[in-house]
Amino acid sequence: MHAVAQAHLVTASPAAAPATSGRMPATLDELWARVRKTPAGRVPQLGAALLDQGLIDAPTLTRALQRQASEQPHRLLGQLLVEDGALSARQVDTVLTELLGVPTVDPRLFVPEAEALRRIPRTIALRETILPLLIRDDTLVVVVPDPWDHTLLDELRFIAELSVAPVLAVPGTLVPMVTQAYAWAGAVGGPTPDGNDGNPFAQRDVHALAAELVIHDKSPEAPAISESDNTLVRLINTLISDAIRQRASDIHIETADAPCPVRIRLRVDGELLSYLEVPAGYRFALVARLKIMADLNIAEHRLPQDGKIDFARFGGPHIELRMVTVPTTRGLEDVVLRLLSGLKPMPLDAIGLRSGNLALMRSVMSKPYGLILICGPTGCGKTTTLHSVMRELNTDQRKIWTAEDPVEITQEGLRQVQVNPRLGWTFAAAMRTFLRADPDVIMIGEMRDEETARIAVEASLTGHLVMSTLHTNSAPESIARLLEIGLDPFNFSDSLLGILAQRLVRRLCVQCRVPQPLHADALDDLARQYVASGQSVGLTPDELVARWRHEHADAHGEVRLYHHHGCQACNGHGYKGRMGLHELMVSNDEIRRLVRRRAPAAELQAAALAGGMVTLRQDGIEKALAGLTDMAEVFAASNG
Repeated sequence: MHAVAQAHLVTASPAAAPATSGRMPATLDELWARVRKTPAGRVPQLGAALLDQGLIDAPTLTRALQRQASEQPHRLLGQLLVEDGALSARQVDTVLTELLGVPTVDPRLFVPEAEALRRIPRTIALRETILPLLIRDDTLVVVVPDPWDHTLLDELRFIAELSVAPVLAVPGTLVPMVTQAYAWAGAVGGPTPDGNDGNPFAQRDVHALAAELVIHDKSPEAPAISESDNTLVRLINTLISDAIRQRASDIHIETADAPCPVRIRLRVDGELLSYLEVPAGYRFALVARLKIMADLNIAEHRLPQDGKIDFARFGGPHIELRMVTVPTTRGLEDVVLRLLSGLKPMPLDAIGLRSGNLALMRSVMSKPYGLILICGPTGCGKTTTLHSVMRELNTDQRKIWTAEDPVEITQEGLRQVQVNPRLGWTFAAAMRTFLRADPDVIMIGEMRDEETARIAVEASLTGHLVMSTLHTNSAPESIARLLEIGLDPFNFSDSLLGILAQRLVRRLCVQCRVPQPLHADALDDLARQYVASGQSVGLTPDELVARWRHEHADAHGEVRLYHHHGCQACNGHGYKGRMGLHELMVSNDEIRRLVRRRAPAAELQAAALAGGMVTLRQDGIEKALAGLTDMAEVFAASNG
């Protein structure tokens, strides 16, 4: 029982008004109506409410009141009734909650809303034995064991970013319903106690730790937070662990002047997602803690700094994070962490190459010497594709040297080198060294200058297979770029084997993707777009439609596209993972002739299409028809 609550209800009069209607809400709408309804006028007294609900009779109430009047110090009526055995403490609490506007519910009657469950992580719900039920008018209705636990209610408000209305459960019903509700809805907001893979940081949810910082921040007696504060240390460790679990590639920590909080976002499948906010008072300690983990200078705030965090040193998995600090305004700093070393090379047939491109790529890779380039913008998966090629070439019969900045993916059998331009150990210097170290295959992380490109071409002409990347938009543009920086067109044309341009698109979640049949007009329009995007001379739109109906039609003869929806498996995003869109230009006599006369990219594009190249847009349309992605992703990635 709660003395604070009962202090307002210590006496009773049989003539007092009834407390409630006596019927518990049976639907979420009824519950919301009850939550919104505040007691009108004077709050009924406890004795009257107990009589109205038939929990005690008049003689029992009279005896308790007489005892209350005779005892000193003054005793609470509810306590006296419990001591006399007339009621249980739980019954008194239930009536008190009704009188104070906190309804009692049977959670077995409700199906909690998915959005309400998503607002409160499962770890916190299990730890505190609470069950979110619904969200209305920026208010989260939650079943709690103690409606007067203000610390818990403050924590829930911070985590959910909503007002919180507590309700009480019928005795014995809350604990099993919490577990069942999260199991049914799959609303996992953090690592579960029985599924943390032995990770010590998965035992506390990051939002709960952030809530502790909020409570600390609001306390006037609390000492100033430092970079060694236990809660802050656990929050950072848990944040990194959760980013690994969510397959994030980057963690963005963005500071601002008080009272604006520190914003933390994760890049998952190429998209930045809001993740957490931390009180502004911790912005300096948060950055300082990360600098300590990366062995950086915590006193330097004016210049950017680069470093690496070996997460295994702090009890986490064997993951390395590349860290960069960026000075912003008023002495503040942002931090970006890129997760490295947890990546493993993918099989070549798992990166999304269509069957025709896969066969061509393997044919090009089988050559004993020559130059293969992978091109595309930053973050399009060029390094992943290179390592997939290396994975297939990596045999005991080949010596493979790689020069990378940084080494993001490690493979046993490769001799991998981290370049360091500050020391003069550049890609060009590494190439010259490799040529004296008896290589069969050389991989260069990026062709950034004329010297590196020239040495790569010379190496490919002297019996080595050389692979590298370029930051260009298409395969034909890559040729024009390399000629512009000063490569000899005759040597380059002889060395070039092929260029693979690529983009990344998000994969549709196969658990919740929504099919939409394409009617004849829509299918014809899509075929015209396919032909126009590559100026293809191989197929007419009608022939293309006939092929699609043969390859992609369902049992009813309909060709379908798919749209994202959202479910438990994809955390409500509708997408899960990424895949590549590719265009592969393989060198032939006509392309070599055009390179030697420095033909513009448009002529090279036409020659490549005539030779059978499939454009990025065309590859994307095929993958959308196969249900792997949607057309919105294809249009955004192919940009034209």
